[in-house]
Amino acid sequence: MKKHFSIAIFLLCFGIIESAAQDSSPKYKGRLDSVLTTHYFKQSYDTNYVKRPSQKWLLRVMVNQMGNHIHAKGTVNGIWSKYDLQTRKNTTLSLEVNYCDIAATLSLNPAKLSGHTDDYELNVEYHGTRFSIDVNYQRSSSLAGDIEWGDVKRLDEDGIRMKVLNITGYYTFNHRRFSFPAALYQNYYQIRSAGSWLAGFSYQGGSIKTTDELKARSPESPVVNLHVGHFGIGGGYGYNLVLGKRSEWLFHLSAMPTVVVYNHNKLLINDEHIHAKHVRINMIFNERAAIVYHFSPRYHAGVSMMMSNSLFDDKAVKVNQNKLLARAFFGFRL
Repeated sequence: MKKHFSIAIFLLCFGIIESAAQDSSPKYKGRLDSVLTTHYFKQSYDTNYVKRPSQKWLLRVMVNQMGNHIHAKGTVNGIWSKYDLQTRKNTTLSLEVNYCDIAATLSLNPAKLSGHTDDYELNVEYHGTRFSIDVNYQRSSSLAGDIEWGDVKRLDEDGIRMKVLNITGYYTFNHRRFSFPAALYQNYYQIRSAGSWLAGFSYQGGSIKTTDELKARSPESPVVNLHVGHFGIGGGYGYNLVLGKRSEWLFHLSAMPTVVVYNHNKLLINDEHIHAKHVRINMIFNERAAIVYHFSPRYHAGVSMMMSNSLFDDKAVKVNQNKLLARAFFGFRL
C-alpha cells in the first residue's frame, strides 16, 4: 500500500511539474538557464589548478555502504555497564542527476525493499569552493550487539532503537587552488596538486533506547536510555594529489579534528542517571578520502570514504561513535 501511495504521489507531482513547464514561457526558461550557467562558470578559483567541466550535466551511478558503531560504558550505583552496539550495514544503489550544481538523487535499498530492514538514512551534502557541509540523519531499529550490566552479559538481542544526527562544516582557506568538490562531487577538475588548511565545526547528537519487546524477551536485561550531544570546533588539512600525463588520477585525503566545546551526555539505566562530570577527553574527528580516475573529459570512476569518530571520556561516562559512509561511483557528462 505504501509503495503504491508513493508512486501515485510521484506521478501527481511529475504531472504538476510537467504542466507548469508547458505553461511557462521560453523567455523565463532561458533567463533561468542563463543565471545557472553564469553561476556555474563563475571563476572564483585559479584556473592553473582548478577548472570547470565544459558540460553542465553530470550523471553518477553510485553504490553506497553505511554503518554506525556505538560504544558506551559507565557505572551506576557501583554497577559497571558496557555497550558495544552496531547497526546493520546498509547498501544502497543511487542515481544522481546534476545540472549546474543542482543535484537530485534517487536511492534504492534492496534490503528495505525485501523487508529485511526498517532502517532509514538521509544524507545531504554541499561542497563549494570555500564552504562544505555534510548532514546525516539515521534512524535504526537494527541496532544489536553486546550489553554487559553487572552479572548480565552478552545480551545479543535485536531490541534497541537509535536516532543519530551528524553535521560537519568546513571552510577551505586555499579555495582558489584546492577543490573539495573535485574529489567528492566531481563537479570540478583538480588539474594540479594542491592542499589547504581547513577550519570547521562538528556536531553529533542522538539517542539509544531499549524497547519493551527486549524487556519482555529478556526480563533480566536493563532498561537503557542514552542521550548524546556534542558540538566541537577545530581545524585540519586536506590535500589533492594529481598524477598522470593528462591529470587523470586524483587522490584526496583530509582530516579535521575538533575539540568539543559543548556536550550533553546522559546515560539512564533502570531509572538511575549518570551525568557527565569532569571531562578528560572530548573530541570529534572527521576524515575524508577519495580516488578518482578520469577516462576522458566525459567519463570518470572512483571510490570515496567519509568517516566521523567521536570520543568522550569523563569520570562517569565514556561514549565512542564511529560513522562510516563508503561509496563507489561511475559518472558521465552530457
